[in-house]
Amino acid sequence: MNEKAYHSMNYVGAWNIALGITILVIGAGVGIMNIIHGARLLSNKKTLLF
Repeated sequence: MNEKAYHSMNYVGAWNIALGITILVIGAGVGIMNIIHGARLLSNKKTLLF
């Protein structure tokens, strides 16, 4: 019985690590894209009309 619980915890732990790395990569990508687009908006600030 304990072996089955240990196997389940090992599987869940590996899944959590993989999911955490994926979220970290996606978050970094979104942050970089926000910085790039914000810089583009600032550089074109004079041509923008509201």
